[in-house]
Amino acid sequence: MTRERLPNRRAAMTFGVEVNGLRYTATVGRFADGRIGELFLINHRSNSQADTNARDSAIVFSFAVQHGADPRAIRRALCQDSHGRASGPLGAALDFLLGGDS
Repeated sequence: MTRERLPNRRAAMTFGVEVNGLRYTATVGRFADGRIGELFLINHRSNSQADTNARDSAIVFSFAVQHGADPRAIRRALCQDSHGRASGPLGAALDFLLGGDS
């Protein structure tokens, strides 16, 4: 499948999530029809391993959705605790964006 490109200029929404005592800032960009088209994640401790892992997961997620992957299916596949809460920042960001109904 070919990569669906986002418009050069697009609105974005930024929000915060916290996972296991670590704070992350997420920014989401959407396609014109409202679908998630990209996600950026950063940790409050710049250049830490948590920051690198969050950034890398968001890059892979963004490429996946730009190639047609379903964000809800990705969310369901990510690690969760015994209560169904996201274990990582990508899952927490997707819970916020998808209303926790993944």
